[in-house]
Amino acid sequence: MLMLSCESSTLRLLVVDDHELTRLTLQLVFSAQKNIQVVGLASNGQEAVEMVKLHRPDVVILDLQMPIMDGWSASHQIKAIAPNTQIIAYSSVEEHKLHENTAQLDVICRKDVPTTELISVVRQMGQRLTNGSVSP
Repeated sequence: MLMLSCESSTLRLLVVDDHELTRLTLQLVFSAQKNIQVVGLASNGQEAVEMVKLHRPDVVILDLQMPIMDGWSASHQIKAIAPNTQIIAYSSVEEHKLHENTAQLDVICRKDVPTTELISVVRQMGQRLTNGSVSP
């Protein structure tokens, strides 16, 4: 018997940034993209961890410098909860000043990256999941 899947492969995205304008702008940009669903917005690392527990996003865009819990601490907790979740560090910190422990981060993107490039990176991270190249 031939079985066809009608299920669309929608990428589930969580946006985490302490600046409201950045969060809302990224939500607007990604909500307009085909096959990408913004499943949540968080303003700090603690909220991000809770959102990951609730929504199990495929990709997280994560600011590194935030109040309450920074992105480095949040990334460790996110990977402990959902090891296959891809984390894009989204930061204005100069590369040479980045925290040395970036093992939990899958990609680092500066905040001045062109929007089209950030969209491309998110899609690439989603592809890594669907191609099975991410190990648990």
